[in-house]
Amino acid sequence: MTAHEFLRPRFTGDRFQEHWLPLEMLRDLAVLEEMIVEVAKWKYLQENPRRKRSPRRFTEGISLKLTGIEDGSAVPIIALVVSAATLFPLDNQEYFEKARDAVIAAISAAEHNEPIAGHLPDEALAYFDRFGRSLRKGEAIEFSVANNSVPARLTRDTRRKLVLASTALKEVTEETLVRGCVPEADQHNMTFEIQFPDGRKLGAPIDPQHLEVVLEAFNGYRDGLRILVQGIGRFNRHERLLGFLSIEHLTILEALDVSARLDDLRTLQQGWCDRAGKAPSSAGLDWLGESFNSRYPEELPLPHLYPTPEGGIQAEWSLPSADISIDIDIEQQVGHWHVLNLSSDAEETRKLLLAQDDQWTWMVEQIRQHSQG
Repeated sequence: MTAHEFLRPRFTGDRFQEHWLPLEMLRDLAVLEEMIVEVAKWKYLQENPRRKRSPRRFTEGISLKLTGIEDGSAVPIIALVVSAATLFPLDNQEYFEKARDAVIAAISAAEHNEPIAGHLPDEALAYFDRFGRSLRKGEAIEFSVANNSVPARLTRDTRRKLVLASTALKEVTEETLVRGCVPEADQHNMTFEIQFPDGRKLGAPIDPQHLEVVLEAFNGYRDGLRILVQGIGRFNRHERLLGFLSIEHLTILEALDVSARLDDLRTLQQGWCDRAGKAPSSAGLDWLGESFNSRYPEELPLPHLYPTPEGGIQAEWSLPSADISIDIDIEQQVGHWHVLNLSSDAEETRKLLLAQDDQWTWMVEQIRQHSQG
């Protein structure tokens, strides 16, 4: 058996900073192997036009193996392994090398808005619907490019371009996360509906392990009970969610869940308050939701959230020893803090620069103290 280094992709992003590779990314590497094998067959046929198909044992004894993970974000080392007993000539490994280079060239073309079709056949581009699907915003897989110090980067955006370059695909599947209510559940067909704050509904399958959660959400529909849905979503070319291919996780949300409440506020239109209210910006709501999710401890009480006519958000806590409110300017990322001490009637105000971690740390500690009375 012989083996030599074949690929050294570099995963970049917050999840990979500790040189860890999440298990879900192994699915992407498995799809990459499938794609390279098919592109290798395509390369063989290109150079052997008299043949209608690749040799029957073209890939026998040939495989890609993960041999280790290096530092530098997370860098899996992938080797091309050839069994000593294989009938596949060692010289023909060049087709796998050419397939790898073609895949990387297509990624580079997508990144630089260059023509993609010449690098890969239509059927190979369809593999990108599964390869890179686990990437999140701000993450990338970098591939070294021959004679070029700048790597080719597969991101959510470049992956989408590669998928839509295939004439065979009209939709893109992506890992997605949404929140909503369950107005309908069909136990016979094992399907349910998710209703979003704007009233739109989408169907989704029920796996047996999720049935209990779906029924709990269905029974709590009139009380506004919501669920968090994580799965593989189907999107059209305009990035509109059409439905779910599969559901991975379902979670019942707390009544005051911050992200769910912010979803409600996204539906506000200009003039919502006596024709003068300003609708909060989507980017500002994204920032506030991400800040709460990453900086606010789960064990602390959640606030009630209300829109302000100026386009901001008011957060309010009714705690044992105090009433607390923060008027948040989500554009400037500034909060105006107000506390009314219920035992002394003393008031305290403070300006918080909420782009700074230490300001969140101070705020969290104050809420922790007042929540304990």
